[in-house]
Amino acid sequence: MRPGEKLTVDDVCEELGIARSTFYDWRQKGAGPRCIRLPNGSLRVRRGDLENWLIECEERT
Repeated sequence: MRPGEKLTVDDVCEELGIARSTFYDWRQKGAGPRCIRLPNGSLRVRRGDLENWLIECEERT
């Protein structure tokens, strides 16, 4: 893991074991990790934001 690492949607989906459609469904509902939209329209997720989001998910249960 590199500091400031930015993950693609595919990276996040693979790591979480989910389909892309699930990721976009969570995003639409405001339930997924924070994303960065690049000028070309692609999304990236900061490693730290993904880790923080996972911790928040643990606390919700």
